Amino acid sequence: MTNVNDSTILERLGRLDTCAVSDSLDKLSLKGTVTGLSPLSCLAKVYGRVMTVKLVKADEVSSRGTPAPHLGARAIEMAQKGDVIVVEQRTGIVAGSWGGILSTGAKVRGIAGVISDGLVRDVDEARGLGFPIYARGSTALTARGRVAELETGGTVQIADATVQTGDYVIADGTAVVFVSASRIAAVLDTAEQIAARESIMSKALMEGMSITHVMGADYEEMLKR
Repeated sequence: MTNVNDSTILERLGRLDTCAVSDSLDKLSLKGTVTGLSPLSCLAKVYGRVMTVKLVKADEVSSRGTPAPHLGARAIEMAQKGDVIVVEQRTGIVAGSWGGILSTGAKVRGIAGVISDGLVRDVDEARGLGFPIYARGSTALTARGRVAELETGGTVQIADATVQTGDYVIADGTAVVFVSASRIAAVLDTAEQIAARESIMSKALMEGMSITHVMGADYEEMLKR
């Protein structure tokens, strides 16, 4: 999953926050910002390349006649150190899409964190590990007999964002933002420009400039330039 430019891309992405990246997507007329996935185990910024897991109703997999692997296990084995595992669980069934043993396995492998468009289990265990999990919420209900893994490493839907393995993600206390691999360079360029301008505005406030002046036309027109 790595390429010659990946380390530079990750360094640049790690210096940003979700708001700057989201504003960049807006300016470029791209989608990718997801609201409502909150940090459950620890408040740590997570960023990296994506490894996907798609979950469906358990009977959709069992009807194929082949046993489903334990959800998430293949993703841990396939992912590279620093990757972020992203789980689609949009079945409407209340069940865990991630759990404590998986968190331990991912932590040992150097996975940066997990983002689930669903519910997760064993939050306290992940907190003890210092392993970041972003999700819709938590539940003690097991996935067994309820949901199962359909695919690892393919395309998933997280809210209204279509995400593929190899795309990029950044998550912090504000939101989760996905960026396609094909647009990451342009998004980073624009996000860095936005972040730099906001830094100048913050400095002006610290030096005594009025908030009305700083938050005037320059701020309002920033994404249009």
